[in-house]
Amino acid sequence: MTTSTAPSEAAPRAPHGPPNGQRPKPQRGWFAQLLLRLHFYAGVLVGPFILIAAVSGGLYALTPVIEKAVYAHELRAPVSDTQLSLAEQIRAAQQYVGDDVAPSAVRPAPEPGATTRVLFADASLGGSESRAVFIDPATAEIRGDLTVYGTSGALPLRTWVDNLHRNLNLGEPGRFYSELAASWLGIIALAGLGLWIVRIRKSRTKKDFVRPNRAYRGYRKTLSWHTSVGIWVLLGALFLSATGITWSQYAGGNVGVVRAALGGGTPALTTSLDGAASSGDEHAHHHGPVAAPTGEANPDTFDAMLAIAQRINVNTGLVEITPPAEPGQAWVMKEIQAAFPTEVDQVAINGSTMEVIDRLDFADYPPLAKLSRWGIDLHMGAMFGLFNQLVLFLIAAGIATLVVLGYLMWWRRRPTRTSPLEFASPPRRGVVREAPWWGIGAVAVAAIGIGVLLPFVGWTLLAFVIIDTVIGVVRARRATAA
Repeated sequence: MTTSTAPSEAAPRAPHGPPNGQRPKPQRGWFAQLLLRLHFYAGVLVGPFILIAAVSGGLYALTPVIEKAVYAHELRAPVSDTQLSLAEQIRAAQQYVGDDVAPSAVRPAPEPGATTRVLFADASLGGSESRAVFIDPATAEIRGDLTVYGTSGALPLRTWVDNLHRNLNLGEPGRFYSELAASWLGIIALAGLGLWIVRIRKSRTKKDFVRPNRAYRGYRKTLSWHTSVGIWVLLGALFLSATGITWSQYAGGNVGVVRAALGGGTPALTTSLDGAASSGDEHAHHHGPVAAPTGEANPDTFDAMLAIAQRINVNTGLVEITPPAEPGQAWVMKEIQAAFPTEVDQVAINGSTMEVIDRLDFADYPPLAKLSRWGIDLHMGAMFGLFNQLVLFLIAAGIATLVVLGYLMWWRRRPTRTSPLEFASPPRRGVVREAPWWGIGAVAVAAIGIGVLLPFVGWTLLAFVIIDTVIGVVRARRATAA
């Protein structure tokens, strides 16, 4: 995708306006010029936010591998042919933490050589954070004591990088940055694709649009790299933009409303003993504190609950057992395997009668809910493990490179014979005035639709139009006065 254009490629400015204030006749190429102006200004203004999101996202993609090395002692235990009951492991964790503290959830060791996680609610921790005690399932040895975050069970290093990517470690106010980046990334990418199509159709050297021409120098070399890298990164950028928006505060809510209207909402498991359903939001683990369990969380009950769930639909190694957070609630056993094939089946059990009150199978999810789940897991690098993580890292590196190349093109187009700090001229204004009436109508309808779905795009685009219009009027008056 191109962020700017060479001076020789810019359409010439008309020396005089139309006579008697008449509107100029529609000109060909107006839409490409409009895309260029949108791509340029959006890239310049939003580029820093996209760069931060790309760099932090690329780092996050590698954290699962780094995490396994940094926290090897907590995550791994000597392989043994014997395994203690969950009750014995939980009691060991309780003795370490304090006998009067009940676990808020337990994640049994998923495979030989892995540790069991016994989670405890802690009022001093942030939302969706728990204190995790890591237990050797064969000896009940305490292997570690760390803070973990969310359904992914992220450890401190990955949690810090995740928050950097999501909100710059500033909490809720910082989420504005990520929503701005995610919303505009797709718009900029599509505008760049439009420019790429227009130019490759006119070019005699079409291969230069899919690989950089190393014979070029200066601005043309930078443009060649920006164009060719952009087309290879395009699909990944659009995917990250679309899935990243689902996490955003405002646009994400709009996407949820659209999904629900289309019958694609995520089903919810009934956890209340009176029949009320719990939240089916995929991002529910990102909100609010972890609730401490009620007195029903007897360590001996965990083994029984897991055995019942395994007979129903919870049959993978990666499982979380959650006791009731308040009276009148059921025990919840759920699969937490985000890798392919996705295993997130759940079952709710009455702790008093040991009866199953509800079950939820991923196979029964509506198509849109399945696509949303897969999109989230791909975005987080969980779907296909290391391969998924490496692809995400390469896409993030490509996006960051595009931002840097875009600014470099802008810098190389600056005039050097006047002030060394003077900026390069932006793409010419006035292209909308040269558009046919139906073109203006189509652009207006698209802008309104995008603004409603993606508020941050709408607000920032409106601010840009107002500022750009004021600058144009001021410059026109100065030129007339001169």
